[in-house]
Amino acid sequence: MRLLLDTHMVIAIAQKKLAERFPRVEQVLSDGAAIGFVSVASLWEIAIKTRLGKLQPGLPLETIPVYLGETGLTILPIDIAHVITAADPEPETRDPFDRLLLAQCKVEGLQFATVDRLLVDHPLALRL
Repeated sequence: MRLLLDTHMVIAIAQKKLAERFPRVEQVLSDGAAIGFVSVASLWEIAIKTRLGKLQPGLPLETIPVYLGETGLTILPIDIAHVITAADPEPETRDPFDRLLLAQCKVEGLQFATVDRLLVDHPLALRL
């Protein structure tokens, strides 16, 4: 199983609270049942929210990608196929970050690990 983690989960990892907030995700990642990916879009969203004072990520922004790599996660860059796919009418979400994450899942053949009530019923979403 290949999972793209929702931004909420990436924040929990940066705050070292994944097991507390998302125990099932932590379990499937730690037991090797899944390969985890983090989108550059999530890192961008975290940077924006941190700059606006809406988020305390737990680690300095510049160290988050390094820490994620040390935990075995793969950083997924944004490419043109992701951007073009994000312009599709589906999914019906107004959040541009969620649209891009779902587009990346579609293009890369990933499942979207999310607990977002607006997204959990999406065909690419994996309830955890």
